[in-house]
Amino acid sequence: MNGNVVIVGGGQAGAQTALSLRQQGFSGRITIIGQEPVLPYERPPLSKDFLKGAVTRERLFMRPAETYAAQDISIRLGETATAVDRGAHLVRLGQGENVAYEKLVFATGGRVRTLDVPGADLPGVHYLRTIADVEVYRDRLTAGARIVLVGGGYVGLEAAAVAAARGCNVTVIEVMDRVLARVTAPEISKFYAQVHRGHGVDIQTGIGVTRFSGDHRVRRVHCGDLVFDADLVVIGIGIVPNAEVAQAAGLEVSDGIVVDDCTRTADPDIYAVGDCSNHPSALYGGRQRVESVPNALGQGKACAAAILGKTEPFTEVPWFWSDQYDLKLQMNGISRDGDHMIIRGDMAARKFSACFLRDGVFVACQAVNLAKDFIQSKKLIAARMRPDPTRLADATIALKDLEA
Repeated sequence: MNGNVVIVGGGQAGAQTALSLRQQGFSGRITIIGQEPVLPYERPPLSKDFLKGAVTRERLFMRPAETYAAQDISIRLGETATAVDRGAHLVRLGQGENVAYEKLVFATGGRVRTLDVPGADLPGVHYLRTIADVEVYRDRLTAGARIVLVGGGYVGLEAAAVAAARGCNVTVIEVMDRVLARVTAPEISKFYAQVHRGHGVDIQTGIGVTRFSGDHRVRRVHCGDLVFDADLVVIGIGIVPNAEVAQAAGLEVSDGIVVDDCTRTADPDIYAVGDCSNHPSALYGGRQRVESVPNALGQGKACAAAILGKTEPFTEVPWFWSDQYDLKLQMNGISRDGDHMIIRGDMAARKFSACFLRDGVFVACQAVNLAKDFIQSKKLIAARMRPDPTRLADATIALKDLEA
């Protein structure tokens, strides 16, 4: 197939779409417009190995520049798409240039959710979303430094683990009543809070930041009457999907750009993939916007197929992971409040899985240092298995054997 595909967004979803187009036989022009001045890269290591300084920025790149050149994929770095004219099939760039397209893919990802309080613009207050973000402050994670992490989700806790391992004095501030409250059950939140406290991290929940203060840079974090000293603040309170350009172009937006299970918008020439897209869930019903690398890569492949006229819906079970200290948390599916949780294994031994049932249906598994349960649970979740709770709780029975 010939034609001209423009991909707005230079992250993993956009790069995967471009590479999959070539792998699936597309012979037309492909242009990636990336806002960051670096090649498409993996974001998960930013709060892990890259923050540690254990890997270089080049190691984060999905592919070297030579690969895109060999695949005849044009990448325009440091460019921002500001508008789309659907009638004329044009993308307007920040410098006023128009780029024509036959098919357009939004892979615009998300931007950090900012904390709008006094002092938030003080030097020393940072976010964790891009390579540039991390490179500014990672060398300041030195022994004795007072580090305050605002946000007790995966990113905040991963960064806290890195800082604690470097000997920093670490405080985590979470506005909800427990860490990881948006993604897991109270028992798992308690487990991770205890692990962090065991490494000297001060976990503060149920309080929110009211202001930052300091003479020439941040020195204190104020949470009402509570005050925490800080040499460095890193804020990780989630992301906002970059959907404004799509919305201004008249596309439907509801917590992301609305697409079908093949990544198609209501405009037959426009698609959306990755963190910016909101798609139907065959597994859970309704719609969802999933922030994960597997989702970005899977949607990129489905999008390429759709552009080529194939119907290959992306229906994979969502999965995620988080590395903190010596704990590898691997998760299949999405749990929510009210699900019935069953623990397999020994939490005290730091090797267990939490399995979640919703109306008797196996909907999620969160495995800590137990890769076998993570791997085997995916098939059961996809099949909407209704396991016997007693057998499910018996860790001597492999999950794969519950099908029998």
